[in-house]
Amino acid sequence: MLNSRVTQAPVAMTIPSGRVRFGIFEADLRSGELHKQGIKIKLHDQPFQVLAMLLEHPGELVTREQLHQKLWPADTFVDFDVGLNSAIKRLRDALGDSAEDPRFVETLPRRGYRLITPVENLEASFVPALEAQPPPALSQSEENASGNLTPVVDASRQPEALKRRTPWPWRRIGIGAAVLAIVATGVWWLVRPKPGPNTIAVLPFKNLSSEPDSDYFSDGLTVEIIHNLSLIDGLEVKSETSSFAFKGAPRKLREVGSQLGASFVLEGSVLSAGDKLRINAQLVRVSDDIPLWSGSFDRERKDVFEIQNEISRSIVNELRLKLGKGQRRYNTNLEAYDLYLKAETLANLHSSELPKSIQLFENVITKDPDFAPAYAGLAIAYAELSVNPRSFSPDVAYAKMRPAAERALQLDPLLGEAHASMGLVYSRDRAWGEAERAFRRAIQLNPNLSKSRMDFAVFVLFPLGRLEEAARELRTALQLDPLSMNVRNALGWVLISAGRYDELLDSCPGILTDNRHDRIVWHLQELCGRALLQKGRINEAIAIFEKLGKNAGPGLLGYAYAKAGRRAEAEQVAARYPDWPWVEALVYGGLGDKDRAFEGLERMAAINDPRVAIYLSYPELFLLRGDPRLGEFRQKLGLPATP
Repeated sequence: MLNSRVTQAPVAMTIPSGRVRFGIFEADLRSGELHKQGIKIKLHDQPFQVLAMLLEHPGELVTREQLHQKLWPADTFVDFDVGLNSAIKRLRDALGDSAEDPRFVETLPRRGYRLITPVENLEASFVPALEAQPPPALSQSEENASGNLTPVVDASRQPEALKRRTPWPWRRIGIGAAVLAIVATGVWWLVRPKPGPNTIAVLPFKNLSSEPDSDYFSDGLTVEIIHNLSLIDGLEVKSETSSFAFKGAPRKLREVGSQLGASFVLEGSVLSAGDKLRINAQLVRVSDDIPLWSGSFDRERKDVFEIQNEISRSIVNELRLKLGKGQRRYNTNLEAYDLYLKAETLANLHSSELPKSIQLFENVITKDPDFAPAYAGLAIAYAELSVNPRSFSPDVAYAKMRPAAERALQLDPLLGEAHASMGLVYSRDRAWGEAERAFRRAIQLNPNLSKSRMDFAVFVLFPLGRLEEAARELRTALQLDPLSMNVRNALGWVLISAGRYDELLDSCPGILTDNRHDRIVWHLQELCGRALLQKGRINEAIAIFEKLGKNAGPGLLGYAYAKAGRRAEAEQVAARYPDWPWVEALVYGGLGDKDRAFEGLERMAAINDPRVAIYLSYPELFLLRGDPRLGEFRQKLGLPATP
């Protein structure tokens, strides 16, 4: 219809949420912004209004007449057909969609359009900014009708119907050690991920080789396939941390798909004998356990890179996707690659083996000085090893990190892990802007890098006091790596600094009865103690810290003694650890001695402790807020004077 005049009243609709997720996209219906796995996608107003209407009516016909009324106000003269067709085309371009083979927007000829992908209501986003006064408050969470946890805005800003807080039920998960660990600890922010239309989990390939200690090759090959698949546009790939929780478990693909939020599973086996290699792989649809593709590769070991590429191309063809621009192509020698698989397996799946992985990465570099992933892996391993100065010197680590990260980036500017490693280097430099740009580039190149998202949240957004953004990034990392205890622990740090103590305490009975000898369990129990302290339940917190003993930070026990009025015992804790300035900061923060607390922080900064900027957001040091020295100290660290 040309030059039509719109006179009808607009269609009355209720926008269900500020933020919704569909596939790998998130749309903020209030701000008019579209993000693809955390990366903002440019979309003009009219195409976004079309998208908003489709999101409000998923699976339903939205007629051309309804769009006519929505896009052009009454008494507006417009070439409607041309305008609407243009808006639909721009929307499809932004989504990577097509009219001939739609994945999101389906055309119903002469009638209208329909959104053909599931829409997840995220209720509302976290509030846009934190108040400067303690404690800052993030959004609370409720559970929607389908049983999926979704964030909602602060209760003071909600209608009465939304203010009633719904208890968070425990989720029973029965597969794999990591899954059982989550159930045992009763993790409070456990979210059951929803499968997207193109979401895949790669199960650990079975090792059929007879050689002892040869699991590293099948495990490393699995990790490499995960990394290759993560570069495919439109494909969400679950992280290896979660996938490996199912290693050796009975084959129950529907449970795997449910727990990881995957629509497809890639499984396979590896048989290696001398220079010969046999790899079998198949892609299975979770909903009906039907294989969509299978391949068998009998090759020489030197062809392992081409096999990985063939598997990726087969999945691309089967799911009608397209290869990403950053597809890696490496031609290293087999001996170096064999060492790399060992190093990567240790670094990604066995954090206690980081020193061994560092040695292996260095061996890879000796054998192939041009293999970029080894340099990135080396830099990231050194960063992780030196987070706590009592484990490894930050200065020694930094001297190794920077040249390795720079060399990785020089060799492969399209390697997401190279940019992430530079982000870690910049965070140690306290060059926060450069660190943020590096991490965002890493995520842009590979949106499936859950560890990069976690490091970005913990080492950049958290120190900057941008707690809502940090929490969102961690929840995205958790969507990609649903069974990662490290991501959950990091999210706990952010939540407690945001004052969400009750949320943590709801599940502490399950956490505190877990007697396993596990570092992450101790960290979760420590978080429970911190939450109890901030709620004034000091004796209970002291009992937790005393039970943990050396497995908890002594500074927290000293802080608890101080809050209980047991000054002499608090000071004894500080005296036992004269070389650990973070203990001094916490203990004297609890005693109300600002001078000594600042002295501890200054000493942390002097030894380049990577955690010093994070400590400034700890509720244990809220007493420093309002002191002019805090603003000066923050500026010394390159941070804004106020968070």
